[in-house]
Amino acid sequence: MRIAIVTDAWSPQVNGVVRTLHAVKRELESIGHDVLIISPEAFVSMPCPTYPEIRLALARSEVVGRMIEAFGTEAIHLATEGPVCLAARSWCMANALPFTSAYHTQFPDYVAARTGANPDWIWRYICWFHRPAQSILVSTPSVANILRARGLDRVRQWGRGVDFAQFGLDGARDPSITALSGPILLYVGRIAVEKNIEAFLASPHPGTKVVVGAGPARAALARRFPDAVFLGPRSGHELAAAYRSADVLVFPSRTDTFGLVMIEALACGTPVAAYPVTGPIDVLDPRVGAMDDTLEVAIARALTCDPRACAAYAARFNWPTSARQFVHALVPFARHGAEVDHDVYLASHIGQIAA
Repeated sequence: MRIAIVTDAWSPQVNGVVRTLHAVKRELESIGHDVLIISPEAFVSMPCPTYPEIRLALARSEVVGRMIEAFGTEAIHLATEGPVCLAARSWCMANALPFTSAYHTQFPDYVAARTGANPDWIWRYICWFHRPAQSILVSTPSVANILRARGLDRVRQWGRGVDFAQFGLDGARDPSITALSGPILLYVGRIAVEKNIEAFLASPHPGTKVVVGAGPARAALARRFPDAVFLGPRSGHELAAAYRSADVLVFPSRTDTFGLVMIEALACGTPVAAYPVTGPIDVLDPRVGAMDDTLEVAIARALTCDPRACAAYAARFNWPTSARQFVHALVPFARHGAEVDHDVYLASHIGQIAA
């Protein structure tokens, strides 16, 4: 199948959406699908206010539409709610073409945290954007319930995975982390206000707090919390070494819908401490982590978890399953624009999907 994935989040950004799309694209291509990524890199763009690392593309619907047509696209997925996907949505609506979408993050809460805007205003846009989608892909049942409560009923499960070639219990550790005084409390992710990192750094739990990642709040947080160790971004085997070197991963976000870093840490034998909110409540189990409204309580409980139990639990999250869920949610259409029978089309590709 020729699949066009339209997204406002793509490299060089480093976040859960980008990493998910890269992983799923790789899996789809490995089983014979052709994938086109339409991202801001194809257009003139400007920095996002308050977050210049994110580029806002100046994309016109007819230009995006020509790219989709030239690829011979048979199914369209809109991964985000930004300008590029908005242009693609307009083109699909104008040409009566079906598309799927995804709700990756608690966008209304994210915008409210960064701007102070009323999240109800943002929800109006979110509902308007996703309502025409044939399927809205979500990572957990809790997120599905949130969308259903807003009248968005066509939700489908789309899980996440771990790259077990990189993340596992056995492997190198990071000497710059293991040399620190324990217990080592690790945060991995964007350093931005919506990630609630301040709650982690302000926690009175003893130990050394280590932050891996980059983002606009780094300088201010480093000044406020001089005892914390900021290591900058890590990826691949270096990131796996950082996970293995920590005693617990602390996930303080209240706005994420999943949290890839949690399952990667678990795969490396590192338990997770988090708030009992959307994302952690669907991902974690008492055997491999702890959740509490008081973060230091969650940290203390997580430190008692067995690393091998964590790694065994993480094995259930894999990218081939995620890719199959993604394909099954797509709504293929004939190249002249008419929608085709979903089940018949997928049956004709069963060898690819089941691989």
